[in-house]
Amino acid sequence: MPSMIVTPDICDAYPDVKVLEPLFLNLGGPDAFYGPVRTVKCFEDNSRVKEAVGEPGDGAVLVVDGGGSQRCALLGDMLAAKAVDNGWAGIIVHGCVRDIDILHETPIGIQALGTHPRKSEKRDEGQRDIPVTFGGVTIAPGQWLYADNNGIVIADEALTLDA
Repeated sequence: MPSMIVTPDICDAYPDVKVLEPLFLNLGGPDAFYGPVRTVKCFEDNSRVKEAVGEPGDGAVLVVDGGGSQRCALLGDMLAAKAVDNGWAGIIVHGCVRDIDILHETPIGIQALGTHPRKSEKRDEGQRDIPVTFGGVTIAPGQWLYADNNGIVIADEALTLDA
């Protein structure tokens, strides 16, 4: 893994990458992260998120389309810790997270729209490994996501980055 991801440099070197609208806050430990995409689509129910982070991540980034809801959190400290234990590189949440002070200290990249103290419902609803669309971009499993404090970019394949 390169020592530093710089999304402006990626955009300069690869002008065809897709760039998400600047909606997200960097809320995890690392400022930059990347990996192949795996997806969850859910609305105010984090059952599929819990399921995904409980499985081997193998350096992937979990992209969670929470419908942009700001009425509850889809990720907190316990699921983030489970993601770290299972080798996920990062998590993007089109929605909210909670336990922010702990997330800042957790060694996994996390970006979300914001924070909310309320936990989500547990109705065992949602879908996994399907294309999701938010921030002006459709993101599909198998694409590559690169994120830092400048933004989030999506590429159709792994990019060659200078270390």
